[in-house]
Amino acid sequence: MTDLENKGKWVIIFGIVFFVSAMVLSFMFAPVMSADSNQERVTIIGSQGGGPGWHELGSVYLLEGAEQRWKEDSADSYFDVTVLEDGRILVGFMHSGYSDCELKEGDCVHTGFRIIEGGEDPKVVEEYSFEVRTRKDSEVHAVSVLSSGEFLISDMDLERVFTVKDEEVTWSWEAKSIYDEPKDPTRRDWLHINDVDVIGEGRYLVSVRNANQILIIERDQGVIEIINKDYDDEDDDSCKRMGALEDTNGDGNIRCGDPDILNHQHNPQWLGEGKILVADSDNDRIVELNRNEVGKWEPVWALYEAGGIELNWPRDADKLPNGNILITDTLNKRIIEVDSDGEIVWGVWTQHIPYEADRLPYGEISGIDELCGNGECQGFEIRNHRNSEETIEIESRGSKIPLISDLLFIVRVVFPEIPYWFKELQLIATMISIFLIASGWKMKKTG
Repeated sequence: MTDLENKGKWVIIFGIVFFVSAMVLSFMFAPVMSADSNQERVTIIGSQGGGPGWHELGSVYLLEGAEQRWKEDSADSYFDVTVLEDGRILVGFMHSGYSDCELKEGDCVHTGFRIIEGGEDPKVVEEYSFEVRTRKDSEVHAVSVLSSGEFLISDMDLERVFTVKDEEVTWSWEAKSIYDEPKDPTRRDWLHINDVDVIGEGRYLVSVRNANQILIIERDQGVIEIINKDYDDEDDDSCKRMGALEDTNGDGNIRCGDPDILNHQHNPQWLGEGKILVADSDNDRIVELNRNEVGKWEPVWALYEAGGIELNWPRDADKLPNGNILITDTLNKRIIEVDSDGEIVWGVWTQHIPYEADRLPYGEISGIDELCGNGECQGFEIRNHRNSEETIEIESRGSKIPLISDLLFIVRVVFPEIPYWFKELQLIATMISIFLIASGWKMKKTG
């Protein structure tokens, strides 16, 4: 063996030892989520799943405490879950393998909603779906049932919000009415409309993720208010990344909200007039926004970590009647309930990537602050009712590293099994190890 070959061998060994040591130490000193997961809490979870792109292993399942009582997993991915008055579960879904295809030959992909009957033998009892070209970024993430019997749906494929009854579209609002539309929105992840909620008679709250904005839409009028309105074009880069928004009409404006207020958010909850709770995903926080005296929406508090673990791309936060908040901490693969001090009072780790969770029997309540303020939550055992202006304070988060944090997100999408404690420093250690091993191997080959 030549000197160069011998040196290469030791470089490889050092690279392996460095990697193993970094991972072992990271595991040993990782914060541990401590909470009583066996308390009498019933939670329904929509799981996007796992595998590359999270387009398989989807499921809807019911937890009593931390124990799984039933699971329905016949779709590639499930998303927003809602409990209906009769106890059945309404959920957005995406699934491949359909044979009734028009956009392509052979098997195709459908998205839409399903109604699931839980219990010992959970099964899908109703489905409405339509064909889309791809499994990626074309799914129906949210669906609600209206008093009229219509279903209200957010559609990421055609970037619209619409209602359907007896499989017939009865109303629709198209995002191109206020946003610059590309040539074919079905061939790119343009706006990523990922949520719609009813907040009044004919009034809907719509999350436009890629624009960093939330809209209030009146069914007969269209958009009546934009939360995180575009005040400064210097923030537009946040909405242009990954080929999302662009100035297709040439007016110099792409209508992009301030990423310091909202950054690619999910599942806003209407707390009451002038107040919303949002999973501010790309800012890795839960935030409450209030409308100020001049009509601008501003953060009044934010939560960045719980149980010593920083939130990692959370996608749902529901204020509960007892004042606590139920959080779906997506990339940490956990569901947690925190009190008004930000302390975890209940939590579970999930096997795959969770999208959204609701606490039963009431689910996500629109206007909960107004309801509880009027004494209508007494049956839900109010305790420690949150006064958002006096509890969790806004704080900055400085752990993100340019480029490395973006790369880490991509790695987590491709390899969702990566543990929660694998952060930026662990990724850097992995890259150094790979460089050492590759360099040592090259030395051995050259020698």
